Amino acid sequence: MGILEAVSLLAGVALFLFGMTLMGDGLKRVSGNKLEPILFKLSGTPIKALLLGTGVTAVIQSSSATSVMAVGFVNTGLMSLRQSVNVILGAILGTSITGWVLCLSYIEGTGSLSAILSTTTLTGVVAVVGVILLLHGRTTLQRNVGDILMGFAILMFGMHMMSGAVSGLGEQPWFTGMMTSMSHPLLGILVGAAFTAVLQSASAAVGILQALSVTGALAFDAVFPLLMGINIGAALPVLLSAIGATTEGKRAATVYLVAAVIGVLGCSVLFYAANAAFHFPFMNTVMDPFSTAFVNTLFRLMNLLLLAPFTGAIEALVKRLIPGSRNAGEKPMFQLEERFLSHPSLALEQSRVAMDEMADHTRSALRLAIGLLHEHSPEAYDRIIELEALVDRYEDQLGSYLMKLSGQALLPKQSGTVSLYLHTLSDFERISDHARNIAESTRELFEKQLLLSPEANGDLNILMDAVSEIMDVCIAAFREEDLETAARVEPLEEVIDLLEDQMKMRQIDRLQHRKGNILQNFVFNDLITNFERISDHCSNIALAILRLEEGSFDTHDYQEQLLQERDPAFEKTFEEYRRKFRLSDEAA
Repeated sequence: MGILEAVSLLAGVALFLFGMTLMGDGLKRVSGNKLEPILFKLSGTPIKALLLGTGVTAVIQSSSATSVMAVGFVNTGLMSLRQSVNVILGAILGTSITGWVLCLSYIEGTGSLSAILSTTTLTGVVAVVGVILLLHGRTTLQRNVGDILMGFAILMFGMHMMSGAVSGLGEQPWFTGMMTSMSHPLLGILVGAAFTAVLQSASAAVGILQALSVTGALAFDAVFPLLMGINIGAALPVLLSAIGATTEGKRAATVYLVAAVIGVLGCSVLFYAANAAFHFPFMNTVMDPFSTAFVNTLFRLMNLLLLAPFTGAIEALVKRLIPGSRNAGEKPMFQLEERFLSHPSLALEQSRVAMDEMADHTRSALRLAIGLLHEHSPEAYDRIIELEALVDRYEDQLGSYLMKLSGQALLPKQSGTVSLYLHTLSDFERISDHARNIAESTRELFEKQLLLSPEANGDLNILMDAVSEIMDVCIAAFREEDLETAARVEPLEEVIDLLEDQMKMRQIDRLQHRKGNILQNFVFNDLITNFERISDHCSNIALAILRLEEGSFDTHDYQEQLLQERDPAFEKTFEEYRRKFRLSDEAA
């Protein structure tokens, strides 16, 4: 091989890798960033996990990328280690689809029909359409499709350059001798693994192997060990992705290597034992790109069938290889995975899970605080303090994470969701603060042995029921981004405001009739003020959900508009809650 051929080969490899990247990125964007959340949402059963791992990998053209996603899911607790085993096994099979795509670059012919279907014609047509869409596409979808087509055209051209550069190697004794030596299984596996580890792409390694097969110097007995080694070498980028991960994340990354090694060992032992017994006649068959793609797919399918029944054993093995416990010094689940920032749909899904947890912790703190008014418990008080501190950490970490995410290229809907989360974080945190304030007031009542009058307790019970309901309605609306449910919050908040005013007037009247003392009055007013402030923050959250539909988060003006207009739906809901919580007609 001369200098010109060597340069042409390297240029072909560079174009091939660039085309694969461009096409894969375009496919991911066209999918609407929906593949990643689908991957972990629908991977609840082994069959689904296998099929999704295969399907997602076939679309994004990278088993490493799919496996890295699975590692991220496990690292944050969104997916179990057992689920990740099946996803990764599916990814190992799915990456073989790329080999069949690459076979399109070897369609040639001299007849009229063959010329139309040839690689040159196909690549030219795809490139022209891709350029037109990139330069003149009016929508993001059209430009993304243009990226896919241009990536495909560049990939095909790179394959053509590689094939042309190596076409003369079949006549070189040193090359044929080297390829013959690959028929030794161990050497072929090691070379394939090392080559793929350098490229960090099994698809690229297979593509280059297909290009080399056009020389006519590669027989089945050399290609098969190389393909097995390629399967092992593809584990390196997955292992690198686990640097800094939790124990569970490291275990998930190790699954790829363990599955690849066991699969290669199992398939090679079975195959070469059978060959020793039956002397397969196809061992010296000269390979071409099509037969190489077929053998690659068949090997990976056998690998999957061999390992799928033993996912539990693979899970147990990686746990032995990576000892430790998720509970032993691991970071809590709500610490967000930085790897997902380049996949906005994943980052948002993880943020949603964390926001839901934050909301649940906030509601738990409120319920415990309400419970303290019925029966004082030091354990419940301590738990409220812990929950309030935990919610503070949620706010800090989610706020920082969402700000980083807002700097990514987001779809309009994703950008709106990020804004919603950023606007509601502080409201959930403030509700937990008020729950703590309520707990401290109840502690003061207990320590100073202050007893509220039966009438004051009755008022508090009504207010607590109303605040518990507005919290439940608010969280339900937030979880589902349900506009109808969110619209129920503001009428209830208005009822709670009026209840507070009504109860303060009653308390003043009780003091005037000496039913209580000044200290009790201070504690009572603190309690109902904190409850009313909680309803205010629930109102802010609901208004943010409603304003999300209109693309604006000016909740104050929107609240004023709602109160001024008070449409029939508002009045109906207000009246429903007024009767339920016994707000007097005079106060309303």
